[in-house]
Amino acid sequence: MNRTTIDLWVGIFVALGLAALVFLSLQVANLTGGTSGATYTLTARFDDLGGLKVKAPVKSAGVVVGRVADVRFDNQTFEAVVTLRVERRYEFPSDTSAKILTSGVLGDQYVGLLPGGDIENLQDGDAIELTQGAIVLENLISKFLFNSTSGSDAKKDANGPEDEFEE
Repeated sequence: MNRTTIDLWVGIFVALGLAALVFLSLQVANLTGGTSGATYTLTARFDDLGGLKVKAPVKSAGVVVGRVADVRFDNQTFEAVVTLRVERRYEFPSDTSAKILTSGVLGDQYVGLLPGGDIENLQDGDAIELTQGAIVLENLISKFLFNSTSGSDAKKDANGPEDEFEE
C-alpha cells in the first residue's frame, strides 16, 4: 500500500469517529428528535425544577409522549411554569398529575405524567393542577443531617441528664 491510500483510510476512520461522537452528543442532549405529528399544549407549575431543560422528554408509563417546550418563572407566585407539548394521539384525563423525575446515569430530568381517572380529558391550553417538583439531592442531605443532629439533642432533653445510669 502506498502512503496516499493509508492516509485516505485514516481520514475515513477519523471522519466516522467524529460523526459518531456528534450523534452520541445529540442523543445525550435530547436535541435529535422532537415530537412527531400534531401536538397540544399543557402547562404545569412546579416549586423546584431541578435540572429540567427545554426539549426534555415528557413520559407516561416510560413512553415519551411529548417534550418540554418552554420554562419560565412567574414573578407573582414565585413558581416555575413549564409548557409541555404532548402528541395528539395521547390523551390524558383532566386529573392527571405531573412529577419531575430523574433518569439515567447522567441524571437527566424529565416530566412524568400519571393519568388520573376522570372522564374528561385535558384540552389544548389546559393546566395540570397536581404537580410535584424535583427532588434535589442537596436538600435531602441537608434535611437528613439537620434531623439527625436535632434528633439526638431532643432525646437528651427528653431523658434528662445522662450523667447517671440506673441498673
